Amino acid sequence: MIIDQDGTISIITQEKATIVELVKKIQALYPKFKNNNIIVALSSLNKLGLQDIVEFLELSNTHRATKHSFVIVSDKIDLSIVPDEIVVVPTSQEAYDIIEMEEMERDLGF
Repeated sequence: MIIDQDGTISIITQEKATIVELVKKIQALYPKFKNNNIIVALSSLNKLGLQDIVEFLELSNTHRATKHSFVIVSDKIDLSIVPDEIVVVPTSQEAYDIIEMEEMERDLGF
């Protein structure tokens, strides 16, 4: 797991860990970036299933409840099967765009 910082955005890149191991590591290190928006880049994985994405659901819900963005980047999953409660986009640029839009919504009180 690689953690990069870009302003108020923490970018977590998956290396070799399984999804379950990655979620556990993120939860263990969560206090380190709980006040930032989070992008989880899963682009290095060959294939993702719905269960892999659902592993992040609790973490995403917790983080979004604190008025911060949580976005997963992967082009290896059919976006039509992803639950609405979790944000998954195919590119890093789209992740930044989502965060920017959510920041504007929060600033406007939505």
